[in-house]
Amino acid sequence: MQTIISLVPSLTELIAWLGAGDRLIGRTRFCVEPAGSIEHVPALGGTKDPDVTKICSLRPSLVLANREENRRDDVEALRETGLSVLLTDPNTVAEAASMIEEIGDAIGASRPAAQLAADIRREIETPSPAHRPRVFVPIWLRPLMGMGSGTFGHDVLRAAGADNVLAGRPRYPETSLAEVSKLGPDLILLPDEPFRFQEKHVPPFAAVAPTHIIDGKLMWWYGPRLPGSIRVLRALIAGQAE
Repeated sequence: MQTIISLVPSLTELIAWLGAGDRLIGRTRFCVEPAGSIEHVPALGGTKDPDVTKICSLRPSLVLANREENRRDDVEALRETGLSVLLTDPNTVAEAASMIEEIGDAIGASRPAAQLAADIRREIETPSPAHRPRVFVPIWLRPLMGMGSGTFGHDVLRAAGADNVLAGRPRYPETSLAEVSKLGPDLILLPDEPFRFQEKHVPPFAAVAPTHIIDGKLMWWYGPRLPGSIRVLRALIAGQAE
């Protein structure tokens, strides 16, 4: 039987959703979805510090990794032992749909993967609103860093009907509340990952624009939750535009 180790939380969830959860023999400690059915799978370190020696000893048929979430040295170390590593790097919603199909083909789950990809593409094709609110999404607090262009979250925001106030900037630029205020966002979304923004962090941002705490998975997780994530964000953004 094909065995799989996933070093990417959202891809661990995807593997289970595609019906291959029984083939998972390893995950990271951050792979906690789907809750209730993943805890029995051994945690082999984190996304940035996986237990490469242990992973190699398990000789999985396939290792799933991601260019942004996992370190290049770890991926290369796994490949040097002869392991098959599928390195993902989706930076747009369309690329995520294609990645899902690639993973589906790799694990013999082409049909459900194709159905999910089709659902995602339907969301991409949803017409944009006449007025597209301008949104700021921070990813870290000290220093304050925001979501720039060339990122998956940037394209999720676009698909949901909003414009990123940091469009044209590097992937995750440093900024300041003063600069954000000058950019004039209509809405600020504070995700709870990678930095865990909480209600106590809202007031300074709310002084600039209406601010909402959101589940970070809405912005960053590609997989079975992606169509719903776009719809949730679209509704939130549309409410702001009214």
